[in-house]
Amino acid sequence: MGDFRALLQAHVRRESTNGVGKLLARWWNALLACDGTAVYIPITVVTIAAFCGSAWQIFLPRTDPARYQCYALTFWLGSNAARLLPSSQCAFLHVVQPQPAFHMLPLEYPPLTLLPFSLPLLAPILNYQIAFALLMALISALIYWLLLRYGPRGGALIFVLYIFIGALATVQIRFDLIPAMLTLLFIIAAEQRCWTWAYIALAFAVLFKLYPILFLPSLFIAEQQKHGLFYTPPTSISLTSVPRYLWLTLHGASDWRWKNLFLSLGILLAVTGAFALLNFQGAVLDQLNYFVQRPIQVEATGSTFLWLVMHFGVPLHITYTYGSLNISSKLDGWVSLVGELLFIVGYAYTLWMQWRGRLDIAQVSIALLLVFIATEKVFSLQYLIWLIPLLAYVGAFDAFWLCTWGSISLLTTFILYLYLRPVDLLLIPLIPGFMQAVGVRNALFVLVTLAYLFNWFEARRRKPVPLTQ
Repeated sequence: MGDFRALLQAHVRRESTNGVGKLLARWWNALLACDGTAVYIPITVVTIAAFCGSAWQIFLPRTDPARYQCYALTFWLGSNAARLLPSSQCAFLHVVQPQPAFHMLPLEYPPLTLLPFSLPLLAPILNYQIAFALLMALISALIYWLLLRYGPRGGALIFVLYIFIGALATVQIRFDLIPAMLTLLFIIAAEQRCWTWAYIALAFAVLFKLYPILFLPSLFIAEQQKHGLFYTPPTSISLTSVPRYLWLTLHGASDWRWKNLFLSLGILLAVTGAFALLNFQGAVLDQLNYFVQRPIQVEATGSTFLWLVMHFGVPLHITYTYGSLNISSKLDGWVSLVGELLFIVGYAYTLWMQWRGRLDIAQVSIALLLVFIATEKVFSLQYLIWLIPLLAYVGAFDAFWLCTWGSISLLTTFILYLYLRPVDLLLIPLIPGFMQAVGVRNALFVLVTLAYLFNWFEARRRKPVPLTQ
């Protein structure tokens, strides 16, 4: 009787699971079957939800869009323009003496970011943050359209799903969608063999955020490989034969196509140089100093290690500098050094795999981003936005990705929720569950990074894109 009851319960559970699965599959197929204007219902719903998710920050003087407004106003009108805003809003600029117009540049961002920062100034000054959110909504709709046009079946829907569970409260108050869109554009252009446009898109991505510079060598390699100008070694090679194959590769450098690379570098130098004529310190040096001198941010992978060793007698301190919560410890120098070494190894290994023909340009870009974020001193909440369009484009939404990336996204949203607790800012990492959630999220992110590099669980498998492109 007991065996019969167990079999009956298992049958009921199986039928229930099958019923739920069939229901979800039916909804999914119904969404994929939408055409005409109905196909934009998902992005419309998520856009409205994003407005609701970030509405609590509208009109606050210390949000990221509030900083963007300070940068834009003080660039066009000089430092005295800060008086048009609440006194606390632009206090982070630390203006010692009055600065003229066209001289003050963003402290931590490339100067071309003044373009998206300035467009919302066309709206009334009190509605700046709403106008900025509308601009980001337009960018997200453009990414959605690109995925509908060039991505795999279901890629656009996964884009809005990943945004919904992992970036709903950040997608419209950060400008990271712009470099993410340009990164997607350069990959699409490269896979369509529109090499000049790929290099142009990548150059402008770098001019908005520095991280896409990681992709320039991989784009150059991909271009040479597509034209048959880059020697590809055999599938199986020994370490002793690597120098000979590298020499065979470099020996053909005179036949490589350099024009597009020089075009991309020329755009970077021309735009940065134009701003450097206005303020060399702000256009070049401030960004590099900001990047090099930043301590380990409280959500970075290294912070998890420092938090763990704290329980073995190594004290740490929480500080608020560089616009974020950071961790200081007597081991933070060593942790930063190990992270840099791991990044170099991961970067070199990824290009090694591309050289051997194991990775295409989209896979290389995702791998480099994963390695960079996993080993970097900073892991901000909006970094997921960099990866989401690329994951949707390659079809990273099988069981492995839905479980791992879905968990990473939900944990990131939970961490953001803890930031909203009404406590002193420096006490946030001490809230029960904060560092634990950060640690689990970082461990999952490292797992995803390793899985992608070594293709565990077939993590690099791509879904086919439409043939009619």
